[in-house]
Amino acid sequence: MILEHDGHRPRIHPSAYVAPNAVVCGDVSVGADVRVLFGAVLTAEGGAIEVGERSIVMENSLVRGRGGHATAIGRSVLLGPHSHVNGAVVEDEAFIATGAAVFPGARIGKGAEVRVHGVVHVNAQVAPGTVVPIGWVAVGDPARLFSPDQHEELWRVQRDADFPGTVFGLAREEATMDRVTARYAELFGRHRTDRFLDGA
Repeated sequence: MILEHDGHRPRIHPSAYVAPNAVVCGDVSVGADVRVLFGAVLTAEGGAIEVGERSIVMENSLVRGRGGHATAIGRSVLLGPHSHVNGAVVEDEAFIATGAAVFPGARIGKGAEVRVHGVVHVNAQVAPGTVVPIGWVAVGDPARLFSPDQHEELWRVQRDADFPGTVFGLAREEATMDRVTARYAELFGRHRTDRFLDGA
């Protein structure tokens, strides 16, 4: 499905392929020879998305642009099935594996890998060529890598990354689920006026 959102129409290069049940919505640019496979969602929620030449967005991946954090996927990037890239920059030739998550404000350097179920936290800066191991978490600028059992060490770095402010636009003490869901209800409610485009 190709949808106009908030007055923005996706721009899809003629050589790109978007699967019939994938969603491309709003201010999204899909480059030459890009492949967006079945069930993938590229949705611009107040921030643009750009997908560079020959990049592959595999099944059921979510790529989201958000206010204050556009998403840029470089050239020859592979986003594995069920991966999640939200308001982040992924430089050329990077690999985001199955189930990996990249959060707002993060940057993945050229040729870096975020392996299966790896997490790159808000505002983390992963250097070119770095490997985030299976299930590990990258936090900070420059990013430090933590295994899942290092919660206390991880939290000492993570708390300064300002997840509530970066993701919800709220101070930590204000980020109650009531306020968060109210903001999201308003943001996502704008999809009520989306328009299907010809050929969708």
